[in-house]
Parts: sequence; C-alpha cells; structure tokens
Amino acid sequence: QVQFVESGGGLVQPGGSLRLSCAASESILSIGTMAWYRQAPGKQRVLVARITSGGSTNYADSVKGRFTISRDNAKNMVYLQMNSLKPEDTAVYYCNAYFTGLGYWGQGTQVTVSS
Repeated sequence: QVQFVESGGGLVQPGGSLRLSCAASESILSIGTMAWYRQAPGKQRVLVARITSGGSTNYADSVKGRFTISRDNAKNMVYLQMNSLKPEDTAVYYCNAYFTGLGYWGQGTQVTVSS
C-alpha cells in the first residue's frame, strides 16, 4: 500500500514562501503522475498542481506563476514551492496519486497565510 507523508507547512505572512515536501513509501517513477491538492475550511478538496513521471506539469489557475511542483524520482519525493502566498492559499495541502486503480492520500499539512 502506497503511503505519503507531507511536511513543510506552517504559518507565513502574505507575500511569503513555503516549500512543501511529500515523501512516498514506494517508487514514484512506478506510481506515475503525482499531485498536490488543497482543502480550505468548509470547501471541497481541489487540485493545485500535477506532475507526470516525465516532468510535465499543470496548475490550477489560482496558483499559476506562483507555485511550482517538482519531483525527485531518485528520492521518491515530490515538492511544492509556493511563492507570493495569499490569505486565500490557506488550506490543508495533500499529496496524491492514483495507482493500480486506487487513490492514495497523505495526512495533509496545514498552510496558514496571515499577518
């Protein structure tokens, strides 16, 4: 069973930066496409960014130009670099992948953007 452990969340002021990390228990090269989702209080979980095994990426319109997803296949790590953070980026951020027909999620890491 694939497991993900997110880290790197915290409290940051508007305009600040954070780097989230996701450690996978299995080869992410075998898993394939990896993604970050987020869920704000009272709202649905939504896709933030996705990266294929070949490195192709796509982003939610709300984070384009500010967030960058990357992966290190050798370390089985996925990252989300978040710059120019806004209060509306406040949410729990989850690492995700669909593998062998099942969806796998980490426990999430809280990001709070506030002055």
